[in-house]
Amino acid sequence: MKSYTRGGDRGETGLFGGTRVPKDHPLVSACGTLDELNSALGAARAALAADASLKAVDEALARVQAECFALGAVLAAPGDKPAELPADATKRLESEIDAWDAGLPALKTFILPGGSQAGSALHLARAVSRRAEREAVGLAARQAVPEGVVAYLNRLSSWLFAAARWVNLKQGRPEPPWKGPMPGD
Repeated sequence: MKSYTRGGDRGETGLFGGTRVPKDHPLVSACGTLDELNSALGAARAALAADASLKAVDEALARVQAECFALGAVLAAPGDKPAELPADATKRLESEIDAWDAGLPALKTFILPGGSQAGSALHLARAVSRRAEREAVGLAARQAVPEGVVAYLNRLSSWLFAAARWVNLKQGRPEPPWKGPMPGD
């Protein structure tokens, strides 16, 4: 099988079932951002690979990568159900956030994305996750989006924030504080 098809040379792409849509269609944008998110998660995993003490985070990221791939399939073929997000996926993210937060110092100021290479990669993935959520919300204004997609993406960005903070703590890398005025000051 070739790595190219020439099918998109005129600015359209095929969906499951054979329907063709413009490449700037909100569904294609949402799926493309999920693909970008999956790539950012892969970069975070690569950054974690050098630290064996973070194997559990790497394993959790591998699971989240599979879930993001499933989300793309769910969006691209909602009626066909080629893949599904586990029913408890959002709740599981919440449990993991709670576990990481329990070991983190309380935030007293905003922090800037940074810290270790792995922590920074997780912050970047968080930002891409936020965009994926916005695009899923925009898509939902235009067509039906399967239940749970937006909630999962919302929780995932919080999960990635907590993971970045936890990884930075475990790697002894301080979180750079934002030095600007706090809202209300």
